[in-house]
Amino acid sequence: MLDAASYSLAGFRRLTMETAVRQELAGGVLGLVLLIWLQVSLMQVLGFFVLFCVLLATESLNTAIEVLTDHVSPEWSEAAKHAKDLGSLAVALLLVSNLSYVAVVAAMALLG
Repeated sequence: MLDAASYSLAGFRRLTMETAVRQELAGGVLGLVLLIWLQVSLMQVLGFFVLFCVLLATESLNTAIEVLTDHVSPEWSEAAKHAKDLGSLAVALLLVSNLSYVAVVAAMALLG
């Protein structure tokens, strides 16, 4: 388990080298602060936390796809482009999901 934890930590360190991930982490902190400021329920905060973890997991897989694709196919290829575009779509969909969740929970809290 210690080895697995060290591999995961190394993966997180690698992931944070990505500008998009640093922006997502900042957005996640802002979302969390907003939800806490609005005094939403613990379950709503937990829902945001879980959804945000899914975003980071998907971003991790997308980065892994990009790294492997660049290694296997250093020259431009249609297949590599499709793989990267699909990974990007997965991340974009989860960004929309996270933003939508925060917006709906915030609106419910503000409207009572």
